[in-house]
Amino acid sequence: MPVGLQSRDAGLDSVLRAAEECLARGDIADALRLTMQASRQAPDDARVLRLLGASLGRHGRHDEAIATLERALAQAPGDALIHNSLGACLIARGERERAISAFRRASELAPDLVQSWQNLSLLLFAEQRVEEALAAVDQVLARAPHMAGVRVHRGAMLLSLGRIDDAIAEYRRAGEENPHIVGPWLGLGGIKHYRFSDTEAERLRTLHDDLRLGARDRAALAFVLAQILDDRGAYAEAHATLEGANAAVRACVPWNADAASAEVDAILAAFPAPTTSSTDERGAEAIFVVGLPRSGTTLIEQILASHPQVHGAGELADLGRVVEAEGARRGVAFVAWAEVASDADWRRLGDAYLLATARWRAQKPFVTDKLLGNWRYVGAIRRMLPGARIVVCRRDPLETAFSCYREHFGGNAQAWSYDIASIAAYSRDFERATRRWQALHPALVHVVQYEKLVDDPRREIGALLDFCRLPFDPSCLEFHKTRRAVSTMSASQVREPLRRDTARADRYGTLLEPLRSALAAVSAD
Repeated sequence: MPVGLQSRDAGLDSVLRAAEECLARGDIADALRLTMQASRQAPDDARVLRLLGASLGRHGRHDEAIATLERALAQAPGDALIHNSLGACLIARGERERAISAFRRASELAPDLVQSWQNLSLLLFAEQRVEEALAAVDQVLARAPHMAGVRVHRGAMLLSLGRIDDAIAEYRRAGEENPHIVGPWLGLGGIKHYRFSDTEAERLRTLHDDLRLGARDRAALAFVLAQILDDRGAYAEAHATLEGANAAVRACVPWNADAASAEVDAILAAFPAPTTSSTDERGAEAIFVVGLPRSGTTLIEQILASHPQVHGAGELADLGRVVEAEGARRGVAFVAWAEVASDADWRRLGDAYLLATARWRAQKPFVTDKLLGNWRYVGAIRRMLPGARIVVCRRDPLETAFSCYREHFGGNAQAWSYDIASIAAYSRDFERATRRWQALHPALVHVVQYEKLVDDPRREIGALLDFCRLPFDPSCLEFHKTRRAVSTMSASQVREPLRRDTARADRYGTLLEPLRSALAAVSAD
């Protein structure tokens, strides 16, 4: 090879190695600068295109990233790394089925590529294809048996499938193999009937006090410590631990209650009255279950999914994606375009939702969509899918609020739940919105009160099934025997019959007076 070509190739290799290092440490701006530099030198080189596509994707430029990676595949269709990078970008653009295919292809081409197996397992789990996810994560463990966090994911999958003892064993093994990660403890803490031994509690406290832990991890462990104290009747100490844990998360996860309430005001103003025909049955196959966290939504979905005509699809993000995509297309926020959208627009959006969720109706005619925050979109649901049913779950306000305060939801999920004032404000927004939707659409919005369900399950379940246009089926009364994947924090609880001893607030007495007062204040508004 001529010296000039050798020098050029060596220089290109150096730039690409530097770009890969930037991507590995999260320095996306430099990775993009370097890969663009390389693309000017070798515009059709598959490795250059792969790294450029990955950099564009990490930079949020997903359309450009996918186009670039498809160019790379045209040059090197057998390159597993390109397929893997393409899968990551397809997820970001909402093309999850294509992403699954890309990760599968990467794993076929390079069976020892742990990253593609891991990506495949996580995406399949997110899509509630849990058995497939479990098979993929086992491929990861076959190649990297001690990889941090993988057994935690496997434990979550087992828990989702109702294999609770297996999940406990997996979490314990994960903690033994990687004693400095928090995931195993959070997994065990999420199994509500699990009781930590004294030895485990001491190990957990030691890890919590480890100064090498970040603030978010320490706060997450504090929620589990509070749970242990609660189980042992040390309510004052548990409450003090919860106060510190919530304050620590709030410092990392801000929430603007006034802005959130203003947005709810705008949403309600955008849907002032019913505008669809009561005889329009488009979307009749959809049952939306909405509510605050810890209010019984997973229980209601489990009851409905026990019916032979209903598939419980879990927390689907498809409605939000359809709404957000329309906003992106129009270049304005939801509340702005909702007021001017035509009937044809709403029909088009309803069709888009039904297409996105069609896979869940392959075997059963009715499907539940249990994404909690869809209560904000009930007005839109009524325009998009006039025949859909909406089930609103309610539970005693203090019990619901305190259950949220006791929970670490992870990431930025439920960012409103980490201080008393925000919980009260969010609860008020939920109540006023759902009561408004119920008043506007009384025949298509049904409320299930948790306490009434516990007191008389047959009557309340019968009324729920009537509302959903389903014949009564006794399997709904024995919902805890239904075998299906459940991927929420209540996964272990819905495997048990209804219980009357789930209330916790009374045990804390006057310690909860600030929360009671905050809830009373917003109730009086």
